This record gives sequence, C-alpha cells and structure tokens, in this order.
Amino acid sequence: MSFLDQEYREIITKAVCGKGRKFTEAEHAVSPSHRPSSILGCWVINHLYNAKKKSEDTVEVNGSYDINIWYSYNDNTKTEVVTERVTYCDYIPLSVKDDHCFSDDYDVIAKVIQQPNCLECEIDSHGNKVEVEIEREFVVEIIGETKVYAKVNPKGIRSDHHDEWRHDVTNDELRDVKPDFLGRKNKD
Repeated sequence: MSFLDQEYREIITKAVCGKGRKFTEAEHAVSPSHRPSSILGCWVINHLYNAKKKSEDTVEVNGSYDINIWYSYNDNTKTEVVTERVTYCDYIPLSVKDDHCFSDDYDVIAKVIQQPNCLECEIDSHGNKVEVEIEREFVVEIIGETKVYAKVNPKGIRSDHHDEWRHDVTNDELRDVKPDFLGRKNKD
C-alpha cells in the first residue's frame, strides 16, 4: 500500500526540524578604575539573548550580560565593584536536521542550559586588568512545516466505543461498602 491510498491522510503540521547544542567558554579583560590588590568576588547578571536561523545548518545566538567584579585596591584598604557589559555572538551548528521541512518560514527556539557563569577571575600579569573566564551553553530547535501520514480506519469511528470502558465494581470495592452508610434509626 502506498501513502497515497485512501487509507492514509497527509497532515501538514509544525514540527521540530532541527536541533543543536553548544557549550562556550569565553575570556574577557575588565579594566577597573583602580589597580586591584585582590579579587573578592565575581558574578554575571542581566543575561539577554535572541536567536535566528543563519543558514541551512546554523543558528546565530546574539546576547549580552553584565560582569560584576568586587575587588580591593590601595593595598587591600578599599573596595569597589566594577561592572562591564559584554556582548557575544554564538554560532550553533544543527546536529540533527530534517530535510523534509518544506517551509522557509522557521521559528527558532533557544534555551539556556547553562546561564553565563564565572569560572575563574584573576588579576592579569601586569596587575592593572582583571581576566574573567565565563561559561555558557545553549540548545536550539528549528520549528518548521512538514507532512506526516496517518492511517485512517476505513470503517470509521465506532459509535459503541464507550462500551469498551467497563465500570464494573470489583470485589475489593464491594468489601469496603458499609451497609449502614445512611445510618440506622433505633426502633427502641
């Protein structure tokens, strides 16, 4: 039997037509306003991103985040927080791709698996900048139109299909029934 038989129907639907995943480590050099003595903390906040299909097998994710570094200076007698806004562009290859999608109008879904996070933060060898190593990870999906084939029951839907669901009371359920559940009146 072929898919063009009367027992099959072609259904056009949206489905996942491509998937990809990418882990990235990036290094940034941040210049504080004072020469740092030591690093007291580093955190990444305000992560924003958007994704678009770049080519047949690549998704481009553009984003930004703030790197905040708490450091001491003046021989560890004063502290300050320096904030630097960082932008990035990740190209995520599609490792799974369905060539049966027939639409050029794709939806792109990008999900963060690992939010940008500080792996390491240290003063550089010259002593005037702070080097920060950041990790992030994305998974992307391409949603497009495709065809699926469904087998049709040639007899149609049975009108008595509700009879297949039996609601018989089991012996265990009968054992739990209390015959006095309405209460008895005393005849005394």
